[in-house]
Amino acid sequence: MAIFPQTRITAPPPRPSEAAPAADRRTADRSAANRPTAEHSAGTEPAEAPPAEAPGASVRLPSLRHIGPNWYACVMGTAIVASAGAGLPVDAPGPRAAFVLVWALSAILLVAVLAARAGHWLCHRDQARAHLLDPAVAPFYGCLSMALTAVGGATLTVGTDVVGARAALAADIVLYVAGTAVGLVAAVAVPYLMVVRHRPAPGTASPVWLLPLVAPMVSATQGAPLVPHLAPGQGREALLLACYAMFGLSLLATLVMLPLVFARLVHHGPLPLALTPTLFLALGPLGQSTTAVNQLADVAPGAVGDPYAAAFGAFAVLYGVPVMGFALLWLALAIAMVVRAARNGMGFAMTWWAFTFPVGTCVTGAAGLARHTGLSGLTWLSVALYVFLVVAWAAAGAHTVRGVVSGALTAAPVPPRPATARTT
Repeated sequence: MAIFPQTRITAPPPRPSEAAPAADRRTADRSAANRPTAEHSAGTEPAEAPPAEAPGASVRLPSLRHIGPNWYACVMGTAIVASAGAGLPVDAPGPRAAFVLVWALSAILLVAVLAARAGHWLCHRDQARAHLLDPAVAPFYGCLSMALTAVGGATLTVGTDVVGARAALAADIVLYVAGTAVGLVAAVAVPYLMVVRHRPAPGTASPVWLLPLVAPMVSATQGAPLVPHLAPGQGREALLLACYAMFGLSLLATLVMLPLVFARLVHHGPLPLALTPTLFLALGPLGQSTTAVNQLADVAPGAVGDPYAAAFGAFAVLYGVPVMGFALLWLALAIAMVVRAARNGMGFAMTWWAFTFPVGTCVTGAAGLARHTGLSGLTWLSVALYVFLVVAWAAAGAHTVRGVVSGALTAAPVPPRPATARTT
């Protein structure tokens, strides 16, 4: 799920001299990664700067100026800890109370981030417009959709213990409709901006580009539990097939984008240290698509006839097993790259939230396959991935709280220290 420096759009800074101390370069890298900026899309054409606001307009609530759409990743990563834990194919009634607490935290975070983003748009419209024109920030608008649908799904799965079944269903419907609408708009609008305004240069593809494309896949997954709540007939079948349509939309778009990301790695080397965790974002469409086909197969018998329902069940396994295998391959590659970056001095940045939601989708994907195949190996795979998820969520959450309390994550970006070199 992630997450990077926010600043006004400028031309990419010059690369530091090879003679500059490595520690200085790592410090600047970590400082930059806490807020989205065009500097992480070096090689792109500078976007046209938006008109400045009236004097004094941008000084109201200065702590909100650098709260970008990447902050929704905190909501996504927290919500999936609750929903993925409740969906594990193991008998563990004890942690149910912990899942409820995490769900409540995700709902509080959603309200807080929505309020902060509303204040950002009201008080700092120049920065908000700059985000839309920044190829490193605009893709994060897909996170708004996923935050809404993830919290809605967790409410229906876990929140019923607190608010009751009817209230949980109503909340899920509202959040699902709003999140799906936002996700479909972002899936079209962000690629449009990339072509018309951003125009990134060859070799600058980023895993962040996947964010608006995976949002409809999350809607496809979260729509499955709502299918049985519709009256039998046209309504159920329409929602089921709409979810499969969003599954196909997201899957085919991912198949177009993911090769660009891997080609960037092969031809231009590893990502900057602080951006290395974003490699985990590629797990999102892989794990989420596996989750989607399994959950849709569960509700298909009540929405379509027997021949189609059986086909959907077979498709869940025939599609999910190979894709989960590729997800594990990519997970191993991403872990290796993160270990390399950590050895080279990678510190905390908001990119660490990429360790949460994408891994959570693999947990739910493996759990769905375990239910449909009965293989204990898949059950323990989902449990192992969930342990990884909880540890990553705790680490990212603790560092984020510390950064918010200290003001480091909401302060203005610190410009990189100028590099110096001895000349002869």
